[in-house]
Amino acid sequence: MTLYTPAILDDLVETVRERLGERVAATLHRCLRDTLDRTIELQPDGTAFIITGDIPAMWLRDSTTQLTPLLHLLERDGALADTVAAVSRRQLRSIIHDPYANAFNVAANGAGHRDVVPQSPWVWERKYEIDSLAYPLQLAYDLWSATGRTDHLDDLAEAAREILAVWNTEQRHDKLSAYRFERRGGAESDTLAESGRGPATEYTGMTWAGFRPSDDACTHGYNIPSNAFAAVTLGYLAELAVHVLRDEGLAAEAVVLRGQIEQGVREHGIVPGPDGDYVYAYEVDGRGGVLVADDANVPSLLSMPLLGWCAPDDELYRATRAMVLSPTNPFYYSGSAAAGVGSPHTPAEQVWPIAIAVQGLTALDRAEQSAALDLLLETDAGTGYMHESFHVDDPGVFTRPWFSWANAMFCELVLEVADLRAYRRAPHPEAVR
Repeated sequence: MTLYTPAILDDLVETVRERLGERVAATLHRCLRDTLDRTIELQPDGTAFIITGDIPAMWLRDSTTQLTPLLHLLERDGALADTVAAVSRRQLRSIIHDPYANAFNVAANGAGHRDVVPQSPWVWERKYEIDSLAYPLQLAYDLWSATGRTDHLDDLAEAAREILAVWNTEQRHDKLSAYRFERRGGAESDTLAESGRGPATEYTGMTWAGFRPSDDACTHGYNIPSNAFAAVTLGYLAELAVHVLRDEGLAAEAVVLRGQIEQGVREHGIVPGPDGDYVYAYEVDGRGGVLVADDANVPSLLSMPLLGWCAPDDELYRATRAMVLSPTNPFYYSGSAAAGVGSPHTPAEQVWPIAIAVQGLTALDRAEQSAALDLLLETDAGTGYMHESFHVDDPGVFTRPWFSWANAMFCELVLEVADLRAYRRAPHPEAVR
């Protein structure tokens, strides 16, 4: 089995070259080929294992986002669609194996982090994050929506039951959940307080997470962009349950949970911002604790239109976006080389190319989109690839020389500026407006 048809990729790059020039096209080609040729390994069981880059493990989040720019080619390339289907199968089977894990090994080799609470040798890391369950639902739905194929969905019903069980349980984490996570001897953000339980929360209708999409511990238990993403993907699950699985009961369960999460976001996740305008909070705990901020990792508040939660011109989103892209956000940094959103996961004063790409993809005008693309090209430290983060005064100071997610987000922005994004998600119909 071939992973993709090279001629179709070459045609795409040539079109970008004609529209945006040689440098953009060359970097696009390099980043796309890096994902296709270096990160994906077909397995004998009909699945595909996709590493995140310089870490030899498969993150459920990253393995979805790495494929994002390739979705636009699926209708033209059957081999590529087969590859995406193989990744989707692997994701769903991984969820069935352990729905609380965020990253997996290619085999039961015991690689990765061995923490206080025992974990399967198939699991690289068992940090529970909402997006680790939402992203595989998104990929399963996107492949079906773009191509009509269903051969990747054999394990969807079982995986969906695991997802619903976890998200329902974690609505009342303090009372119902047996999940604990402790990692001793490292950074405080790498473990959960209260003997691995995490800080106390109260019921809000939203579902709890121990960790953010950055793999850092949550300050408060309810991460707003992750809950918004969960609500969107529950809508996808309901649609798949009706039209593919013919399971009205599963669809009904997904719809009920989606409504509870949406109500939680509406009642607890919208707060007065520092300038008086209402904005989405980043995290809350249902007990009065609120974090007004945003992190570069997606799901983020900045990315909510890309998640399908709202339109990019939504008034509440625009107010939130203004907060995120300002010093009001404690993780927004500005320097002589760049300005953008960083993360406590990386050193202070370092911004993330992922967040710069998201800023461009959620912009309302081509000028801001093009400026973001130019900034990414000018801050790659001459490597021709995107990095995890770089210093706002010196792009030569960066983290992770090989980070496929960042490369993919650069590619997605290129396709947007070149008017080549063929697959788009509609805004979530139940979004708070």
